[in-house]
This record gives sequence, C-alpha cells and structure tokens, in this order.
Amino acid sequence: MELLITYDVDTTTADGRRRLRHVAKACEAYGIRVQKSVFEVVCRDADWVLMKQRLLDIIDPEQDSIRVYVLQRGTFVSAEHIGQSPPAPHDEPLIY
Repeated sequence: MELLITYDVDTTTADGRRRLRHVAKACEAYGIRVQKSVFEVVCRDADWVLMKQRLLDIIDPEQDSIRVYVLQRGTFVSAEHIGQSPPAPHDEPLIY
C-alpha cells in the first residue's frame, strides 16, 4: 500500500512542539520525508494499522490535523518531481 501523509500540528505551545517532533518521528519510522510535513509511505496494511494508532496516540485532535491519502501501487514511481525534489528511494530499505 502507498500512503501520502501530511500533517499540521499546532506549535504555539511547548506541548505542541513536542507533539510535532513525535509525529515526525512516527512518520520517519514508516516512510520517507519528501517535504517538511509530508511523507511517502510504502507499507503493509498491518503496518498502517500500527502507524495510525501511534499517530492517534500522539496528536491532539482538537488542535492538530493529519491527512492520509491512500494511493494505487506504483503512484510514487510515476510522480513528477520539479525543482529540489529528488525521487524518494522507496525500493531501498529504511534501516541500513
């Protein structure tokens, strides 16, 4: 499964800045950062269930927002990149 995950976390408080760091770390565990608050994730359905719960445990739903777009397999490979946006290496392992 391919997911495009975007988030907006309220950082006007110290707690919000902490949540932002935790959301970013959770996304980094499963995907590749392609912009500051945008991640491309290639995972199994079971991984998405775990990631989603992790994100739900972190955010404040009254102040923060996460958008998840479920894409067809192969969408990332066919993405057009303009400017300082190199293709993400989805075919390489995340952990070396």
